[in-house]
Amino acid sequence: MGSKVAILMGSDKDQALMQAATEVLASLGIEHQVHVMSAHRTPRRVAEFASAARDEGFAAIICGAGKAAHLAGAVAAHTTLPVIGVPIAAGGLGGLDALLSTVQMPTGIPVATVAVDSAANAAYLAAAIVGVTDAAVAAKLAEYRDSW
Repeated sequence: MGSKVAILMGSDKDQALMQAATEVLASLGIEHQVHVMSAHRTPRRVAEFASAARDEGFAAIICGAGKAAHLAGAVAAHTTLPVIGVPIAAGGLGGLDALLSTVQMPTGIPVATVAVDSAANAAYLAAAIVGVTDAAVAAKLAEYRDSW
């Protein structure tokens, strides 16, 4: 299993919110890449990225999207890597629409889902996944938790 984490977002508008995931991963020494791609506007790009992610050395994929929020589900449909959805409050429903779109996945295509706008928690979950096979990351995560 790889040790990199991908951070995908449906729009450039999501970068400010998803920056928290980038900062957490960097603080834990986890290599990561950030990409903007949309389940609706660039579906082939999403499918190609997700299909190749394991071979590219990724251990988990964090997906942030608002409104219909199909990005995490579209990614999960094309990979068996852990996918973590970050529902983003981008419309008039305070993120409830994105939360329900992210959490309501069919059996066999799971998406781990964090709270609305919780990009940092998505990164901590990704770190826990990476830490299963990377002792250095597991130690840094434990050190962070012990610092409370």
